[in-house]
Formats: sequence, structure tokens, C-alpha cells
Amino acid sequence: MQTYKSGSHTRYDIKYHIVWITKYRRPVLEGSVAERTRELIRQICMQNEVTIIKGHVSKDHIHILVSSNPSLSISRLVQKLKGASSHKLFQEYAHLRKQYWGQHLWSRGYFVATTGTVTDEMIKEYIANQDNELPDDDFRIGS
Repeated sequence: MQTYKSGSHTRYDIKYHIVWITKYRRPVLEGSVAERTRELIRQICMQNEVTIIKGHVSKDHIHILVSSNPSLSISRLVQKLKGASSHKLFQEYAHLRKQYWGQHLWSRGYFVATTGTVTDEMIKEYIANQDNELPDDDFRIGS
């Protein structure tokens, strides 16, 4: 059975697959920098009550699958992950400051996709079977 998390007035299961890259795709996430990056991401997630289900630090990008609560938007989460990790890594590794003289370790964008146990087809079928009224395109009014 599905395990849902609970808030004061909510039950939820929200998972995101997030990917972001280093600026210019430079392969700087190696050795101690990669280990520190992983540690920082874990700390940031823990501070924001985000559970890391799976993660991977590549030389030039990060992949993580996380479970989050509905009060934290995905854009805010990525902002915290990228901002805090970049700030700390620049403080601790002088060679990064030389490579990224503009103080931007991460590229501007990111990729995110939601995951879940319910497919689009299942939701469409559920919505379609709510009432037996006459359909009006794909958006119906029930009785």
C-alpha cells in the first residue's frame, strides 16, 4: 500500500526528479568537491524537511530524486539547493573561485519532473467517470 506523509491538514506523496548542471558544463565536481557537494545537498534537504530518495553527483551535473512537502515550492527548493551549495563551495575551494570568476557555479536553469504511482491516463479516466452527464469537450460539470 502507498505510504503517504502527513501535515496538520494534508496527506501527500510528492516526488521530484531534479537535474542541474555546472556553468559551462565544466567537470569540477570531482574528489573532495563532489563529496562536499553531496554533503551540502543532504544538509539543505534535511533543513527543509526534504527526503532524498536517490542522488548522483556527476562531474558536471547533479541528479536527485526527492520527496517534498506541499508547502515548499520546487522553485524555492532548487533556489536553496543551488544558492547555498554554490556559496559554501566558493568559500571552501579557492580553485573554483578562479574558474568561475563571476561567482556562479551552477548554470541558470534546471530540469524537474514529478513522479508518482498514478499515470495521466488513470487521472483522465477517474475524471471522466465522475458523473454520467453529457460531455462538453474535456472539461465537464457534475451534478
